Amino acid sequence: MGKNLTSRAEDYSKWYNELVVKSDLAENSGVRGCMVIKPYGYAIWEKMQAQLDKMFKETGHENAYFPLFIPKSYLSKEASHVEGFAKECAVVTHYRLKNAEDGSGIVVDEDAKLEEELIVRPTSETIIWDTYRRWIQSYRDLPLKVNQWANVVRWEMRTRLFLRTAEFLWQEGHTAHATREEAIEEAELMMNVYADFAEKYMGVPVIKGTKTESERFAGAEETYCIEALMQDGKALQAGTSHFLGQNFAKAFDVKFANKEGSQDYVWATSWGVSTRLMGALVMTHSDDNGLVLPPQLAPIQVVIVPIYKGLDQLDAISEKVEPLVKQLRDKGITVKYDTRDTHKPGFKFNEYELKGVPVRLAVGQRDLANGTFEVARRDTLSKEIVKAEEVVDKVVALMDEIQVHIFNKALDYRKGHITEVDSYEEFKKIIEEKGGFVSAHWDGSTETEDRIKEETKATIRCIPLDAKEEEGKCMVTGKPSVKRVLFAKAY
Repeated sequence: MGKNLTSRAEDYSKWYNELVVKSDLAENSGVRGCMVIKPYGYAIWEKMQAQLDKMFKETGHENAYFPLFIPKSYLSKEASHVEGFAKECAVVTHYRLKNAEDGSGIVVDEDAKLEEELIVRPTSETIIWDTYRRWIQSYRDLPLKVNQWANVVRWEMRTRLFLRTAEFLWQEGHTAHATREEAIEEAELMMNVYADFAEKYMGVPVIKGTKTESERFAGAEETYCIEALMQDGKALQAGTSHFLGQNFAKAFDVKFANKEGSQDYVWATSWGVSTRLMGALVMTHSDDNGLVLPPQLAPIQVVIVPIYKGLDQLDAISEKVEPLVKQLRDKGITVKYDTRDTHKPGFKFNEYELKGVPVRLAVGQRDLANGTFEVARRDTLSKEIVKAEEVVDKVVALMDEIQVHIFNKALDYRKGHITEVDSYEEFKKIIEEKGGFVSAHWDGSTETEDRIKEETKATIRCIPLDAKEEEGKCMVTGKPSVKRVLFAKAY
């Protein structure tokens, strides 16, 4: 199986697009800007979803489902929210089609115009807060901690598989609290949940921080984020968690009777991650040979390829392999034993390398005679011969070794691509020639932030939570600054 992938050095963007398609993760659909997630790609998303769902429930959240359609009037109730999403909304105006009188095909029935247009949800704050008004009466109803797994539509003009599509899959959490402090604690908690998931399961190191005022979610008082660095030196926002204050509660009149008996508006958060995580996974670890998947999220953790001539040899190999498959599955490892006679072993090796299967076992007649297996690692492309009686322990150990190795490799790359600068000239040079995160002083003004973005295409990715206090001067204006922020070009 020839991969024929463009190399990352030659054209990173083309490499990414080719890899997503050739490794069977996703493809473009007949609908502009929308993708088809193929079974192999969806299997990875399912593993992400299952782990995140477990983490949400462990932190006291429950799943629900809210409508896909939102009345237009709801969106206009919170001014900054509608302003933030207005240009991305898909609008439903009619509810019926009919055959054209001239026989030219199907047309919209002009008599079936909706009394009020419906918005295909770009996010669900408005429909959910309209619902919460009915659910919340007293402090006894709080905190209310709900999540939904859904699809959303944001009408993007320039799309790229997983990273930016008109429709995408995600989860969105929406919580209501009795106090400001509880809501802020919740927003920070979910940022930490996302960070743990990214690092422990995806193997992607992230930086936790807050967004600047101009980069915050529309309608939020504070946006917490996790930022990852891709192999081309661009940043990717991997997840966000928002402290919404009382903005949506006031917009939708969501009040509760507090312990003193008086009425108060509730405090809110929302938080979400999407199939954009799939793009982060591909771009953080993969190489010119194909995907490199962390064992924690790989649909197939181990593939076993028999090398044989004739059914007699295959039967002899299968006699040894089938008990091994059971032993590995008993250890919780997903295994595929590929006995297809339509493809040669070399084709299969290439296929599973392209698809990022963490460990490959090969066994032929010589291995049968010697009581061994060839064990190949996808992350390092190394191979070794292992005794049959030791292979289960070896594979179990490799699951952890590979997970740790790919995380550390990504972490080393990030460490080598965080550059401190003090002058604007040096900043522009690093952004253009080296890339990565650039740590610099900023005067805190939107005007300076906009100027930097316009002149360099770099944005403030976050104000790191662990940024140390230090006296400094803004690299652009020379005005006082008390801490450095992280800039980068981003997806």
